[in-house]
Amino acid sequence: MKVSEFLAMKPEELNAKIAELKSELLNLRFRLATGQLENTMQIQAVKRDIARALTAQTQANKQATR
Repeated sequence: MKVSEFLAMKPEELNAKIAELKSELLNLRFRLATGQLENTMQIQAVKRDIARALTAQTQANKQATR
């Protein structure tokens, strides 16, 4: 997802998306450990999406406090 998509989300939606991405990352790590994951780049992509979402959440919180 793009940063603009995360910024357009409401705080509740953003929290839900972060939780969803973290659970997806957990599943990918289990699949990697068991040898079932074929495309290891998925892990990197999910990590980057989590970072983008957390950045958008921090920006929204800073704007709300101003």
